[in-house]
Amino acid sequence: MKKTIVYEIKAIYRDDLRITGYEFGQGEKSVCIVGSMRGNEVQQLYVCSQLVKRFKKLEEEGSIRQGHKILVIPSVNPYSMNIKKRFWPTDNTDINRMFPGYDLGETTQRIAAGLFEEIKDFTYGMQFTSFYMPGRFTPHIRMMKAGYENVELAKQFGMPYVVLRNTRPYDTTTLNYNWQVWEANAFSIYTTSTEQIDKESAAQAVRAVLNFLSKEGVVEYSGHEGYISLVVEDTDMVSVRTKTAGIFESVVSVGEEIGKGQVLAQVLDPYEGEVLQELCSPVDGLVFFAHDEPLTYANTAVFKLICHERDT
Repeated sequence: MKKTIVYEIKAIYRDDLRITGYEFGQGEKSVCIVGSMRGNEVQQLYVCSQLVKRFKKLEEEGSIRQGHKILVIPSVNPYSMNIKKRFWPTDNTDINRMFPGYDLGETTQRIAAGLFEEIKDFTYGMQFTSFYMPGRFTPHIRMMKAGYENVELAKQFGMPYVVLRNTRPYDTTTLNYNWQVWEANAFSIYTTSTEQIDKESAAQAVRAVLNFLSKEGVVEYSGHEGYISLVVEDTDMVSVRTKTAGIFESVVSVGEEIGKGQVLAQVLDPYEGEVLQELCSPVDGLVFFAHDEPLTYANTAVFKLICHERDT
């Protein structure tokens, strides 16, 4: 294992920002794994720490195949993580909306440019990321339909689902999109949580990465091969939205099978405690995403359901 500084930028009032990477193996740039890019992505940081631990052991055992280099970057934004702020502390910008970056631009543009210069030429790019809405997910691989995606390759992870979604204008400034433009096979990996460590889904993610790399001939690994992934279009999911703001009380969990008409949650009056709305499932299916904050706004998608009818 080689510990290296992937990118560094000088600071005026605090310690310099250093993006630390861990290199395993030697040879061509095969795999780059990026963890937390935002300050609240604790689970993403944790997963990468567990991968560093596993790759170190595999390297000691001689189980990383010759001619392959693996780079793991647990955190891109330690500044924000240190103060528990999701975006860049001084101007609230999102590094993952700055790629491929600009080395003469604003701070987050420079960080994106410096990082991308070091990681753009890897064959496989994996990013552990988080959703723009607070909540918990069924673990899955997410891919943009940018014309470069390889669904069959995504199935090699053995995660329960591969989710495809249409590209939006702002996606062109994300790491995943730009990796694809530079001809890398890019994957966004979602585990269950973000701000809290979920060891079970973290372990599942580690196994998924090792399964993928084993099938692609990068490492020698034998373990649980995971699931036969179901491919789902993001547009096919059914959203359940609130009609009013209030205290949010969910009665179902992510990954739970639910029936049409089943109560999913209640929205309570924050002052009087009365039930303002009872949210029921409009379909037979599975809870793919669930809001996990104690409060909710009106017209918020608090659940995303995979409808079983799509399989018939």
